[in-house]
Amino acid sequence: MSRIKIALLVGGWSGEREVSLKSGEAIYNALDKKKYDVTTYDPKVELCALMEAKGEIDLVFSLLHGRYGEDGCVQGLLDILGIRFIGAGVLSSAMAMNKKVAKDIFRNTGLRVAKDIILKKGEDFSVNEIIETLGPVNVVKPVGQGSSLGMSLCRNSQELINGIDEAFEYDKEVIVEEYIDGREITCCIIGNKELEALPLIEIIPEASSLFFDYKAKYTPGACKEICPADLDKSIGEGIRTCAKKAHQALMCREWSRTDTIIQGEKIYVLETNTIPGMTEQSLVPLAARKAGFSLTEFVDKIIMFSLER
Repeated sequence: MSRIKIALLVGGWSGEREVSLKSGEAIYNALDKKKYDVTTYDPKVELCALMEAKGEIDLVFSLLHGRYGEDGCVQGLLDILGIRFIGAGVLSSAMAMNKKVAKDIFRNTGLRVAKDIILKKGEDFSVNEIIETLGPVNVVKPVGQGSSLGMSLCRNSQELINGIDEAFEYDKEVIVEEYIDGREITCCIIGNKELEALPLIEIIPEASSLFFDYKAKYTPGACKEICPADLDKSIGEGIRTCAKKAHQALMCREWSRTDTIIQGEKIYVLETNTIPGMTEQSLVPLAARKAGFSLTEFVDKIIMFSLER
């Protein structure tokens, strides 16, 4: 029986390039070479090679995190080239990557999200009005970035000004949200028609990190990750339901990871990741292990879902 020809896409153009390379290395090592003929491409430097090899590729497994990799651009190129790929399509990827669009979809689906204000580069805004509307503590994010790049927790007017300036270095649109003081729980979803939630993970940053920022995500020991999370049964089920609704509302495929904050009985949906990180410090591999899958078995499962589709 011939092996399935897999093209792994890694690296790319975004600020998450190094994370993507590490994710790619982990998945390459996990793929069973008896089943799969695996070739790795970095589109930043090997885009022509990828295009030339289109007739020799059965399936693309993209681990391109962030801009130009997770926002629908590469997905559109693969569609044009007629190459099948794992995960969210063009529209789904674009919607999930844009925090404003994703939150609008979540609201329309009945999911609870934090109050926010959208700022555009070059347009005037009032710090006092933002604080009056959203409260004294705010979270500032670029609208179209991942891995908490350009994200700030702002506790006063000056920090808010600085946070907005930093976020505008990453994007032309910035989202300022009310700060939800609660427990951060992430939920990994796999499947297509029938969705399965992997064990929930609670994320507790160390004191040196005010929130689950880039450093906390990718520095060993920078945060505690409790899996399965210690939650009341009803709250846990509520989070799993919210994650499945988010997955479906954004038309995700095969896999996604939705981040939430719980405050008392309330569940706030933060965002959905269509190409979750797969490094040694990443959350999806941890949840998969707790569900009883080795990384090789988990990757097989994702590929199977894609081929079935």
